[in-house]
Amino acid sequence: MGQMKILIVEDEKKIAQALAKGLSEQQYEVDIAEDGICGKKMVNLNNYQLVILDINLPYLNGYGLCDYIRSNKKDTLVIMLSAMSNTDDKLEGFNVGADDYIVKPFDFKELLARIKALQKRLHPYAHEDKILEVENLVINLDSKTVIRDGKNISLTAKEFQLLEYFIRNKNRVVSRADIAINVWDIDFDTKTNVIDVYVSFLRNKIDKDFMPKLIFTQIGMGYVLKENSMRSIK
Repeated sequence: MGQMKILIVEDEKKIAQALAKGLSEQQYEVDIAEDGICGKKMVNLNNYQLVILDINLPYLNGYGLCDYIRSNKKDTLVIMLSAMSNTDDKLEGFNVGADDYIVKPFDFKELLARIKALQKRLHPYAHEDKILEVENLVINLDSKTVIRDGKNISLTAKEFQLLEYFIRNKNRVVSRADIAINVWDIDFDTKTNVIDVYVSFLRNKIDKDFMPKLIFTQIGMGYVLKENSMRSIK
């Protein structure tokens, strides 16, 4: 799992240096940027597999930098580090394309576990089809496009990952804990409604104006994406 090229964008030098030291000891190749503009320049100059960034950065904050990375370096993974822990902050991070969000203070072992989990997701289905279809919904895993009934649907990175997870588990009820572990790579936190909010986002985009409906709530159990759901409607 070594040899991953990582950029740390953190204006607190002690934190950045400690992270760099720890990751280097794990055989990762690590660079440091001390502000958002410097981070943006380094992202343009190098092919990083992962960017770890703080939100409160000088000149260009973490949300802006993450949005830029997601628009220009679609395959680069992003982990946000922040002392801001409420649901709205996390939603904003995921909305601009973060793959994970870790609240400060955190244990280095937790960060390392998250990185390794994200590495596994880089090419998890290398030998499987790149086109997934359910009813009149088609997603292309290479181009990251979603088409339903002939219409293009724009999804954020996290919405796309959630939809892919649903499709790969179609007709199976998945719990919020299942989704948290497999899409967010985090242990399920019963105090947050991030997952429910994202399922709602996804439904509004792929189900609201289309038939048949695909995503259903199983009360007390979780969610299920059903294939051939329209056939049960009289």
